[in-house]
Amino acid sequence: MSLRSPRFAALAISILLLLTLPAWVGNPYYINIASQILFWAVVALALNVLVGYAGLVSLGHAGLFGMAGYTAGLLLQAGHGHLVADIAAIVATLLTSAIFAILSLRSTGIGFLMITLALGQILWGIAYRWASLTNGDNGVNITTRPEFLGINLANASAFYYATLVVFGLAVISMAVFVRSPFGASVRGTRDQARRMNALGYNVWLIRFMAFLISGFWTGVAGLLFVYYNQFISPQVMALQTSAEVLLMVISGGTGTLLGPVVGAAIVVIMKNVVSAYIERWNLVLGVIFVAIISFMPEGLVPGTARLWRYGWHRLTSRKPSAGDKPGDRAQ
Repeated sequence: MSLRSPRFAALAISILLLLTLPAWVGNPYYINIASQILFWAVVALALNVLVGYAGLVSLGHAGLFGMAGYTAGLLLQAGHGHLVADIAAIVATLLTSAIFAILSLRSTGIGFLMITLALGQILWGIAYRWASLTNGDNGVNITTRPEFLGINLANASAFYYATLVVFGLAVISMAVFVRSPFGASVRGTRDQARRMNALGYNVWLIRFMAFLISGFWTGVAGLLFVYYNQFISPQVMALQTSAEVLLMVISGGTGTLLGPVVGAAIVVIMKNVVSAYIERWNLVLGVIFVAIISFMPEGLVPGTARLWRYGWHRLTSRKPSAGDKPGDRAQ
């Protein structure tokens, strides 16, 4: 990427805006909204590994998301430290992801979607019904947030910057993944699974590893969620959460780095900002999604890029004038 390219300029401006956001936003409520956008964007990026690059649509990621939050919350409630709780949460999420992958990768397409949906609902049922462990509908409360690099995360700005660091690491890791030979093999299993098998690649193992990568970042986002709210309940693991994250990925643009982030921003802003002014905000959100799918079926980010290229081409292309000779434009 050239230092003078529009993409580099847009990236630099975006980074500057994110780094200075608490200063120019000011209001802690909107800083917290920004934190929500960032950790939901991490979940969407994680799901995009499966949906966009592996071609596997999952409706069970809310279960993985909640597994991390519940594991950390229960251990903290039992008196363990943040480090132990966080490590245990990630390990538990990876083990659960492995079980999900072993069971769901027996199939692809609608079969994969239905298996992940069933597994996610099983975890939701456990969180809802096993009240002696999870406290049922009353959920699990935690009283403190960890320190990040020696900084107390109790206030909105400090938590935002901690979330921004995690978000940055997630984006960088996804960028490396996309450009790596492993990322190419994952896309190969999406486009030509039989040919990949014929070439000697273990398609099942490649998809299994992609599922673990997706599960890892989903677990990290689950930790951010439970620390942000200092509370978790079975509602977090419901089908609605999985569907919302899937909509973030699809509406923003599958198989892109920016698409899931934009999708997460749309959903979070609609739920937390627009809902304060419009009672039927979910209807507006539905209309937005229908419009995106109708006019930009590839997603908002790729669709916007397509329209920009089309407009720029029409703007810069010179129509031949009456005085032009037929061979002038070819020259």
